[in-house]
Amino acid sequence: MIPKASYDVIVIGAGPAGSTAAMYAAENGASVLLLDKKREIGSPIQCAGFLPDASEVQALLPNAELPDSLKNYPDSCVLQYIKTQRIIPPNCIVKEFAVRGAVLDRRRYDQFLAEQAAKAGAELMIKTRVTKVEGTTVETSGVFGKHTIKGKAIIGADGPNSLVARTKGLTFKPGEREVSVALEYQVRNVDIDPEALEMYFGNDFVPGGYAWIFPEGEDRANVGVGIRSGMAEKGVSAKEYLNRFMREHPLASQKLKNRIIMNVIAGILPVNGAPKRTATGDSLIVGDAAGQIIATNGGGIPPAMIAGKVAGETAAEFAAGKCRLEEYDRLWRAQIGNAIETSVQARQLMDGIMKSNTLMNAAFKLISPEQMKVMQCGKLPLPVKIGLQAMSLGKK
Repeated sequence: MIPKASYDVIVIGAGPAGSTAAMYAAENGASVLLLDKKREIGSPIQCAGFLPDASEVQALLPNAELPDSLKNYPDSCVLQYIKTQRIIPPNCIVKEFAVRGAVLDRRRYDQFLAEQAAKAGAELMIKTRVTKVEGTTVETSGVFGKHTIKGKAIIGADGPNSLVARTKGLTFKPGEREVSVALEYQVRNVDIDPEALEMYFGNDFVPGGYAWIFPEGEDRANVGVGIRSGMAEKGVSAKEYLNRFMREHPLASQKLKNRIIMNVIAGILPVNGAPKRTATGDSLIVGDAAGQIIATNGGGIPPAMIAGKVAGETAAEFAAGKCRLEEYDRLWRAQIGNAIETSVQARQLMDGIMKSNTLMNAAFKLISPEQMKVMQCGKLPLPVKIGLQAMSLGKK
């Protein structure tokens, strides 16, 4: 396709945040161009893809306005429905709680979201890389040639290394940003509970993070590790930790001993929340680009889409001359900002404790399954906060 010379809104990145933003901007009357550098939307896969049921998201984020595509999507996007979540500390004393949700086929789900944006009126250009952002003009290069395109508003949904964020000064100060390195395998021929998510903790296998087994069917799973490089053993890579986990973990190794690795997925996740500003007078950032992730579990799809809806609506209002674009910053924080900030506080409280398997075992004994569930969704119950603070002080 050949793009027009100008649009009201240019969205860079067609993941859940970008496609949602493009859809709501288009639905609210803006002319929208949605750009993505991938050859195929949703491929390669970049996350394990668990999406909690909308009722659970709404219960834990009562101020959030959920996008329709977070609540309703085709069954063809689902690899496996989930009923239970299990937390496995270093001593392998398992705690579990009920959870409703689905492990998604991210390729199909991302394509569904991009299709919804296009049906709402957004123009979609794939295999198109944005090489420069200057003011509200973007330069692109890709399968459709090189173009210079003008917008009224730019939405950066271009991931944790966002060009828009860097160009517009919407980043953390040097040394303040923290990321987790994630490495995942899609495996077959494994002996798992197909209706349970499992998260494993322990210094020997996942320092500063956790390992997971997310079912993708009866004998299929996404198995991965999320590790903070500053807490890892010197010279030990995420791949070595993941292979060690599958080979040596007392519980997981039995489930995975006959595994067949079919796909390798890698990426990084920002884990210290959003920067102070996520919007300027002409641009905003959303999703991973804005650190809109629940730091306690790395969950990014619901907050990205909730903020994406706000981004699209605000950009359309701005293009129509009805608001300032900086309003976006206040609006999305009113809906999910507290959950993101609280999840960062919980992660920071756990950081010192996670350096010791003994402390981790004691901490997980302290926290009830019900409390674990709300912590997974960005809340920090007061008794847990007091207990973890006491443990941290005792450690010192």
